[in-house]
Amino acid sequence: MRSVSGMRVSADSAMRLAAVYACVRILSETMASLPLVVYRARADGGKDRVTDHWLYRLLGKKPNRYQNPFEWREMLQGHLALRGNAFCQILANGRGEITELIPIHPDRVRMELLTEGDYRYRIQNQAGHEMILPRGEVWHLRGLSSDGLLGLSPIELSRESLGMALAAQDYGARFFNNDAKPTGGWIEFPGNFKDAEAKKVFRESYQQAQSGANRGKVLVLENGMKFHEVGVTNKDAQFLELRKFQITDIARLFRVPPHMIADLDRATFSNIEQQSLEFVMHTMTPWAERWEASIEADLMLDGDELEIEFDFANLMRGDAASRSAYYQSGIQNGWLTRNEARIAENLNPISGLDQPLRPLNMVEEDAAEALESQSVEVGEEADAQAAPDADPGSDQAIRQRLRGLVHVNAQRLARRINRTGVIGSKEVNLISETFGLTPSRVEQWAAHIETPTDEHALAQALIELGMHE
Repeated sequence: MRSVSGMRVSADSAMRLAAVYACVRILSETMASLPLVVYRARADGGKDRVTDHWLYRLLGKKPNRYQNPFEWREMLQGHLALRGNAFCQILANGRGEITELIPIHPDRVRMELLTEGDYRYRIQNQAGHEMILPRGEVWHLRGLSSDGLLGLSPIELSRESLGMALAAQDYGARFFNNDAKPTGGWIEFPGNFKDAEAKKVFRESYQQAQSGANRGKVLVLENGMKFHEVGVTNKDAQFLELRKFQITDIARLFRVPPHMIADLDRATFSNIEQQSLEFVMHTMTPWAERWEASIEADLMLDGDELEIEFDFANLMRGDAASRSAYYQSGIQNGWLTRNEARIAENLNPISGLDQPLRPLNMVEEDAAEALESQSVEVGEEADAQAAPDADPGSDQAIRQRLRGLVHVNAQRLARRINRTGVIGSKEVNLISETFGLTPSRVEQWAAHIETPTDEHALAQALIELGMHE
């Protein structure tokens, strides 16, 4: 469409502006690079990743015979950013499973409303032939829409702003093509031309002498003529300020932080970090939600209890120090295992690092009450067995206190061993350090203990081991 500035503005012509191209490229490449994860919800509120379903193979491995997933998503997101709509033809097998999603250029699609309130799509292929597809055979991704049928084109809505940017860009190119001199001027002639035709011949000969291959040659005027340049400069027209404003205006249109398209006029170290987070939260998250909702509504079968999610973890990784603090907090507080942290850093898991750690000074409320009651019972039992007039420093009193400590530690070790189901090298070392025994002595004891299932019996065996002299 032609703008007031006189420039014709379309999605393709707008890409001539470096700022538009940069914004569309950032949105498209970011969306294409996000890992796509398919989940199946569990009864306990968790969810398991699914990699053996046809939907994962379609979206994450091979969307069609021509493109890989990155190219396919990059193209569709580019269509959305420029035209507000993206289309794919759906090809399915006899079981209803989608085998291919063939992208269709939005400029070749026309929506046709039917009398009963439904609609279909008229599509013109590259050979010029038209085919009609019902809406069930077309996957339609919509941007912001005013009627729920077609998305609004950001380029069309912003044609005046983009038209002015295109006009300024073309003017700058013409200005420097003219050796950075104003193109306008006028010639003072003290006499008179014989007639209008003579004036026209002079103007054309003058322009021919100063353009094309003759540009830059010395101007020679006769009969007292004087040449006067137009006095308006680029500074007077605020040309540079206009060009800078247009970059910010285009970034605003696509909701992309200016620093991401190399506009660093107002950038600082602190606000760049904050703007990068805002780009993830306020720009990419709505786009991802739009994709996820459309996939779940239009591409899944009715019986598929699956969830689609784009993983933003890589965009939110931060620097090495921040990631280290994050993992350390999760591991020390027990909500993240060490192997989960290794996997997040693209390291292979190590055997024995799957159990969550728990700080010794922090336990669940029920467990804390149980340990407290056990400690009270042990203390009461020790006081009852000790002689009323026994010296606190006597061997009998020391032995009673030692037995109380052994009892509490034995209960804790029994719970741990009962949870793992084995007495391995880690458990042997832990028992050895707890009771001050040699590992070989503990291994001899463990050799006579069957697979632990009875926590109470195991605790009694540990008490006997710990009190053994």
